[in-house]
Amino acid sequence: KAQPPTEEPLTEREVDVLRLVARGQSNREIAAELVISEATVRTHVSNVLAKLHLASRTQAALYALREGIARLDE
Repeated sequence: KAQPPTEEPLTEREVDVLRLVARGQSNREIAAELVISEATVRTHVSNVLAKLHLASRTQAALYALREGIARLDE
C-alpha cells in the first residue's frame, strides 16, 4: 500500500531535480544543467524518493507528472 508523502516538504532544489528526472535526464545531465556534482544529484534523488516513499526514478517521474510538478510538453 502506498504511503502518503512525509510531512517534510521537498526543497526547491529537490523539486528542480525531480522535474529533470521526470524529463528523463540522467544524473550527469541534471548535474550539468543545475551546475552541481553528480554525487549531489544522487543525494537529492535519494531524498526525493525517501520523502515521497517511492522506489524508483520511474515512480518519481510519474509522481511529478501526476502532481503537476513536471509536464510532458516542456
